[in-house]
Amino acid sequence: MEFKDYYQILGVDENAELTEIKKAYRRLALKFHPDMNPDEGAEEKFKQVAEAYEVLKDDTKRAEYDEMKRYGSSSSKNFEAPPGWQPSGDFGAGNSGSSANYSDFFNSFFADGQKGFSHAGQQEPDLFKGQDLEMEVPVFLEESVSGTTKNLEYLVPEFDGRQTQQIKKSLIVKIPQGISDGERIRVKGQGAPGQKAVNSKNTLNGDLFLHIRLVPHPLFDVQGINLLLTLPLTPWEAALGTKLEVPTLDGKVNLNIPPNSCSGKKLRIKGKGLKSKTSQGDLLTILKIDIPPSTTSETKRLWKQLSEIEQYNPRADWSN
Repeated sequence: MEFKDYYQILGVDENAELTEIKKAYRRLALKFHPDMNPDEGAEEKFKQVAEAYEVLKDDTKRAEYDEMKRYGSSSSKNFEAPPGWQPSGDFGAGNSGSSANYSDFFNSFFADGQKGFSHAGQQEPDLFKGQDLEMEVPVFLEESVSGTTKNLEYLVPEFDGRQTQQIKKSLIVKIPQGISDGERIRVKGQGAPGQKAVNSKNTLNGDLFLHIRLVPHPLFDVQGINLLLTLPLTPWEAALGTKLEVPTLDGKVNLNIPPNSCSGKKLRIKGKGLKSKTSQGDLLTILKIDIPPSTTSETKRLWKQLSEIEQYNPRADWSN
C-alpha cells in the first residue's frame, strides 16, 4: 500500500507542536472544505487533511506513525510495517471494520475499533451467529444537523468451506438528524454471514456497528450541542460597535457587536448550534481583537494620538 506522509500533507515539520498542527489543519480545512470550495478534487484533499490531523493530533497514534515513518517511508508506493510491529494503542491492523473515506494506509494501522466476535446462538443450539463488524464513519457537522445518508464500503470475512475470504460489500445507511460524536449505530444483519450447524437450516448474520466521528470543522469548535466560533475584530470595531455577517452551519446571519466590547466576550446566537434528539444548541461567538500586522506612518501617528488622548489603564488594579 502507499505510505502517507501526514506531515507533508499538513505542511508542518516533523517536530511541530500540537498548536502548529491544529493551526495548519484549520487553514487547509478552510481552504478545501466542501462547503467552501466547490472545485473538483477539493473534497478529496479535505479528506486527506482530515486523515492526517486524525493521526497527528493524538500522541499515541503520532508516536506509532513516527516509528513507521522512520522505518520505511522511502518505499512509499509499496509500504509494509516493520517486521513484528504491533501498535501499542487500541487501534491498528486486524480491526474488523474500516474508517469510511480514509485511505487503506489509515485503515490498516490507525482505524479505531475492536475486533468483531462470533458466538453460538442461545435460542437454538445449532445456530452460529456471524461475526459482528465495526467501522468508523466520519460525519460533517452540517450532516449531523440535517441528517444524511452514507454510501459505505467495507470488507466482510466469508468462509467458503475451505478458507476465509474478504468480500467487499456496499451499503447505504441513514445517519439520523442529531447524531453526536461517539454514538454507535447498529445495522442488524449486515455483518459476516453465520454458519449452519449440521442438519440445521438456520443461520444468523452478524451485525455492523457504526462508530460516529464528527469531522473537525475549520471554523467551529464543539461544546456539547453548542458551537463555538472565534470572531476576529479590529480595535475600532470593538470600540465603536458594528454589525457583521457571521457564518453558521446553514448560512450567514447578522450579529450586532455592541460598543466597547472586549476580547473574550461571548455573544450567543440562539438555535444555530447542533441538534440533539431532544434540543437545539446555540452558536457562541467569542470576540477576539486583532491588531493590524503592520502600520503606516499615518496609522502610527493616529495610534500615538489616541494614546495621548485616552487615559484608560487596563493594569490600574495591579498592586504596586
